[in-house]
Amino acid sequence: MNPPAAYVVGMLSTNADRHHRHRHAAPHRDTGGPVWLSAAAGLCASLVGLGLARFAYTPLIPALIAAKWFTPAEAVYLGAANLAGYLAGALIARDLGTRIGSVRVLRGMMVLAALCCFACAVPISFIWFFGFRFLAGVTGGVIMVLAATAILPHTAPSKRGLVGGVIFAGVGLGVAASGTLVPLLLRQGLSEAWYGLGVLSALLTLMSWKAWPAETSVAHAAVEHHAAAPGARSPLVLMLSLEYGLNALALVPHMVFLVDFVARGLGQGISAGSYYWVLYGLGAVIGPLLTGHLADRAGFATALRAAFLIEGVAVALPAVSTSPVALIVSSLIVGGFAPGIVPLVIGRIHELIPHSAAGQRTAWARATTTFALFQAAGAYGMSFLFAQSGGNYALLFVIGAAAVILALALELVSALAAKSGR
Repeated sequence: MNPPAAYVVGMLSTNADRHHRHRHAAPHRDTGGPVWLSAAAGLCASLVGLGLARFAYTPLIPALIAAKWFTPAEAVYLGAANLAGYLAGALIARDLGTRIGSVRVLRGMMVLAALCCFACAVPISFIWFFGFRFLAGVTGGVIMVLAATAILPHTAPSKRGLVGGVIFAGVGLGVAASGTLVPLLLRQGLSEAWYGLGVLSALLTLMSWKAWPAETSVAHAAVEHHAAAPGARSPLVLMLSLEYGLNALALVPHMVFLVDFVARGLGQGISAGSYYWVLYGLGAVIGPLLTGHLADRAGFATALRAAFLIEGVAVALPAVSTSPVALIVSSLIVGGFAPGIVPLVIGRIHELIPHSAAGQRTAWARATTTFALFQAAGAYGMSFLFAQSGGNYALLFVIGAAAVILALALELVSALAAKSGR
């Protein structure tokens, strides 16, 4: 979950550096109301672009097939279109933000996400649907990249973890809505379900329209766009990008196969599978808030290492036990880390590159692009392995756990290398 090319200005600069580099930017605001209002706008953006535009498609797949809008194979390709769009959006986000302004782009992406939902209510053709699913993915990628960029410069350093958690909690709300709201909308009909998602996206866009913080000047952003990025190519930062990508791979078994594992693999049916998906969504709502709070108290490096360890155990759990307790714990924890890892990686970049906003943005861009690539490759690769292994779900969970444990090992090696001065 997800979850491409980002440039996080906010989390990523000190007051002194901002004064030197951002004389025309909005002033720093500590913990007052405007910061939390902006955080709510970020939550709405991630809910619309990532939660509704992306994850709400999953429970709609059976309905699309049952209504004969698309064949099972076509439905899978439509899911792939969203992943491809997500990567494309992440790659173009920085240029869009530089040329137009981050806040303008964020508002535009939220409007586009709503329009994509309305367009998908009319099954004109496969190409039509494919194009709008791709555009929906683009909105998610751009929002993931730019939301923190627009908000975190106005946040006190001691609150950046929690504010980042609030922003990305919208992803979890979208996952939870996909397991609860979508089935209710489907009772009215398939087209009506898409219309309902479009109306909700439009309302969230309107509610958050004026809550965004002041925009950094486009001219200044263009200068920064071409500035050097010291520190972004250091071995520790490059290793962090690889760790983030491995974490994306670790999330794939639950994100793609959890419902099917419970429904068909365990023979418990779609209702039981949807139950665990809702738990996954609840975890995704709470996860970024908890990880952000932990990072504010213990430091981002410590929080990231603890997250990798806990996540590794949780991902492996279904391969060891299929008891209800084990599946509940696994669903909640892995769901929590799906968006919860994002503020930790952003904060860790800030710790590794403390005095270069350009370097921080470049490093975050590389990390999020790596995440998208690993996520897409993992989804296709594990689907292939699943087919070749005759439906071996346990193998997928073991591979996912191995990926995040490898990420932890790389992080620990990086820490030891840094400590020894190499």
